[in-house]
Amino acid sequence: MKKVLLTVFVVFQLGFTFAQNKTGILGIVLDAKTQLPLAFVTVSIQNTNAMQLTAADGKFSFEENSGGDQLLLFRSQGYKDALIPVTIEAGKLLDLGTIMLEEDEISDQQRSLIRLFENDLTDDNSGSESTSGLLQSSKDAFQQAAAFNWGQARFRIRGLDSENATTMINGVSMNKVYDGRPQWSNWGGLNDATRNQEFTIGTAPSDYAFGGILGTQEINTRASIYRTGTRITISGTNTNYRGRVMGTFASGMSSSGWAFVVSAGKRYAQEGHFEGTTYDANSLFLSVEKRLTDSHSLNFTGFYTPNSRGKNSPNTAEVTELTSKNYNSYWGYQNGKQRNAREKNIEEPILMLNHYFKINDHSNLNSSVMYQFGKIGNSNLDYQNANSPDPTYFRKLPSYYTSLYGSDEGEYSGAFTPDFENAEKSRIQFLANPQIDWDAMYKANQIPISDSNGNITGYEAAKSYYVLYEDRTDDETMVASSNFNTQLNENLILNVGGSFKDLKSHNYQKLLDLLGGAYFEDIDGFYGGDQAQSDLNNPNRQVVVGDAYGYNYKYSATIFEAFSQFRFAYDRIDFYLAQSFSATNYQREGLYKNGIYETISFGKSQKVGFENFGFKGGVLYKISGKQSVNFNGAHLTKAPTIRNTFPNSRLNNSITDGLQSETINSLDATYVFRLPKLKARLTAYYSTIKNATKTSFFYAEGIFDNGAGYTNTNAFVSQTLTHFDRKNIGGEFSFEYQLTSTIKTSVSAGYGEFTYDSNPNVSINNDALASVENTKPAFDFGKPILKNYKQAGNPQQAYGFGIDYRDPKYWWIGTNINYLADNYIDVSPIARTNGFYINPASGFPFPEATEERARELLKQERFDPVVLLNVIGGKSWRINGKNLGLFVSINNLVDTTYKTGGYEQARNANFRQLNQDVSSGTPSFGNKYYYGYGRTYFVNLNFNF
Repeated sequence: MKKVLLTVFVVFQLGFTFAQNKTGILGIVLDAKTQLPLAFVTVSIQNTNAMQLTAADGKFSFEENSGGDQLLLFRSQGYKDALIPVTIEAGKLLDLGTIMLEEDEISDQQRSLIRLFENDLTDDNSGSESTSGLLQSSKDAFQQAAAFNWGQARFRIRGLDSENATTMINGVSMNKVYDGRPQWSNWGGLNDATRNQEFTIGTAPSDYAFGGILGTQEINTRASIYRTGTRITISGTNTNYRGRVMGTFASGMSSSGWAFVVSAGKRYAQEGHFEGTTYDANSLFLSVEKRLTDSHSLNFTGFYTPNSRGKNSPNTAEVTELTSKNYNSYWGYQNGKQRNAREKNIEEPILMLNHYFKINDHSNLNSSVMYQFGKIGNSNLDYQNANSPDPTYFRKLPSYYTSLYGSDEGEYSGAFTPDFENAEKSRIQFLANPQIDWDAMYKANQIPISDSNGNITGYEAAKSYYVLYEDRTDDETMVASSNFNTQLNENLILNVGGSFKDLKSHNYQKLLDLLGGAYFEDIDGFYGGDQAQSDLNNPNRQVVVGDAYGYNYKYSATIFEAFSQFRFAYDRIDFYLAQSFSATNYQREGLYKNGIYETISFGKSQKVGFENFGFKGGVLYKISGKQSVNFNGAHLTKAPTIRNTFPNSRLNNSITDGLQSETINSLDATYVFRLPKLKARLTAYYSTIKNATKTSFFYAEGIFDNGAGYTNTNAFVSQTLTHFDRKNIGGEFSFEYQLTSTIKTSVSAGYGEFTYDSNPNVSINNDALASVENTKPAFDFGKPILKNYKQAGNPQQAYGFGIDYRDPKYWWIGTNINYLADNYIDVSPIARTNGFYINPASGFPFPEATEERARELLKQERFDPVVLLNVIGGKSWRINGKNLGLFVSINNLVDTTYKTGGYEQARNANFRQLNQDVSSGTPSFGNKYYYGYGRTYFVNLNFNF
């Protein structure tokens, strides 16, 4: 008898106890360090429909499962996945005993790095940023490489922008109505608070939304699901900020039904990686849940993350050679301190209330209301009847003199007449004064006061010729949404959701600083008479600090969205079908009667409406417990954004001609192979976006110049492309292999062909031609030859190899090497129209224009490939029941200099201008580039208790 009892006891300790008459698996999941139970761990039997969450005591159990060899997957945010092979025998209940999950220290610490590469690539005052933030929750090796290793080089998954993904918090879409992209900084610096995430790739089904063709991200801030405890983090880096502190406390659910989470953080830098780039960001988060009954809970969530940062300029090769890749023309010294003229300030609190209703064991209804308000400001310098304050203005650089040509001689180009003497003087002058001269602007705005002897004793404020202003957006957004899911039977799950979004947006130019002056005239110095007036209802205004001037208008928008999704699951095959509908309405209301557009600027525009549909489906075939293949396809239409609907919104109510919804198609196929020590994924994808509209805002640098170069003719213009198609084809490969219990290797690869797939229409709004009769003075440049040009701004090839060592004593070190290639310049559409070959003076082709030379001039620049070597390491300690963790990373270890993006300047819009500029050898209007960080470090110390 004693032998029998002993045998049973030993078998139980080994975790293999069998019970008769039941077939299944059971066990308990614990934290490997603390030995405490882990709740809400997702436990699934691979390639079957069996999935559940662990209970509060960490326990799980599957019953009535088919026997045979299976793979059991354990997954929880912040922990390493555990994949365990099991053999289930019919009529027996397999007790796995205790399953230990180890914290995924590397991924958890890398999460802190994701925010370091989110500077805007363009200076279009957009409130949105890159796609890297989408990838925080993924555990796929390819996704990890894309976010943490390739993100610094602007790699984008499948070549798609974040407007093609849906980012949600508690079931509410956070994509901005203005441009369709999320504003990551609205919850920036709150890594602990936003760590509970789900991410679907491509058009794979999501429980929360129909989603976009890039994917769906759901951030869950329900207070009761956070791991109980306190976490303090201190970080140092040399990227866009220098230091960070952050603290988070989660109470867990109390016996009285209350749970709350509080998090706060600060990031700061007097100067970031690039010269003159300040950084100041504060972050506050609160989540409070009240469990009303076993079926009902209410949860309040609040975010408040005011942040400010100084921008850095794109530079021509000439400017970089004269200075450095870290040079920034946007700042200068004032009273011995750095001052950046172009700062981005964001302050948009989010308040959210969620109701969680568990109808029964098979059905749930989650409803949300969200209110967001606040401001986004992008500062800049304005000037009238004065020289440009930009130290890199083309007339101030040596290339202006070394690229001079004489006047045309009839139909032929004038002679090359470089002025090397003045070029050298210009070079010396620029190097002596390479930054914004704030003192000079203050003096220009003041009148000197002299004594009786003619000596200057002081200065008196006068009319300002230079001022600092900001492009200001004050938004109010209200959203109501609801999501219902139910398991209709053992094979079918239904998801239904709907939302209504209402936006009220006030956009205006706000005067921030008169720079020592007394007032600024609210006129456009490029025009005269009534056309110079910003507001004919209040002409000849003299504005002061705090006043709106220049432009002033409102947007209103309403969006209704609904989707339904049917998910079918069977032993060998799963499939889903989903459909969506949306109704979108926009309207602009002008608050100024602009002198150029006096008949169409003041009051409300006509309403613009769109109705759109989407359909998607997919099939997953389970070859075995280790292998599967799946196919996804989607066809949908999508309303253009407000940004693209009103092409000249600052001045009038005009609507883009030929505006229509985008048509989007997507296909992908994936093969997955998984073993306890090996994980591999191979994906091929194909997507098209047709009939898109793209509105770009930029300073045209004299595209309509009268040649004087004295008044501010570098006007802010809008360029609109319509019937603009794009095509993205490529593949992804992800491979991980656990060589030993301590060493893991990974290989990641992405190859894409991202091209423009049409020759769109292009027009640029020329306000100088506007009149009462001509209210749409858009200059039609015709159809640019863009088809088969490469999409710009991200590497289309990326390859990485990594190796990690994790010591059983909780320290680790890893390295990865990455190769990124096929990144291209953003081309100028107007230089690729038929007008490029035509002499505007005569209307005839330039006699020197040949197709061979044109191909050379218009060849799209491809940036040099880049190799990036990164090293990471860390250590964690268990001290008196508390955890202390250290993480260190060095990116771009060998300090490689590389370009991350750039664009062709639009000044040289015809063959002769561009040919002369390039042939000079020192182009005055060369391409402008953004550069990646050099060698950077990140040190993170966290304390958990």
